[in-house]
Formats: sequence, structure tokens, C-alpha cells
Amino acid sequence: MPRVEIQTPAPDFSLKDFNGQTITLSDFKGKQNVVLVFNRGFT
Repeated sequence: MPRVEIQTPAPDFSLKDFNGQTITLSDFKGKQNVVLVFNRGFT
């Protein structure tokens, strides 16, 4: 995947939340701000 440049929209992606449910970035488009936190070492 290519690097995302500053001030450009993030590519759409899906991740599992703490409850194991799949969340997709596009689900939030136009609704609210999204903050991503990546914690190294957590499984």
C-alpha cells in the first residue's frame, strides 16, 4: 500500500474493534471525525 500524504483523504479500510466487530472507515464519512490510535505490542 502506498504511503498516504498529508492533507489527502485516507484510503478506505476495515479493522476489528475491541469487541471483535468489523469497523470500516467509510462508515463514518460525513458523520464525525475519526481518530486512529495504533498501540504497538498489543494482540
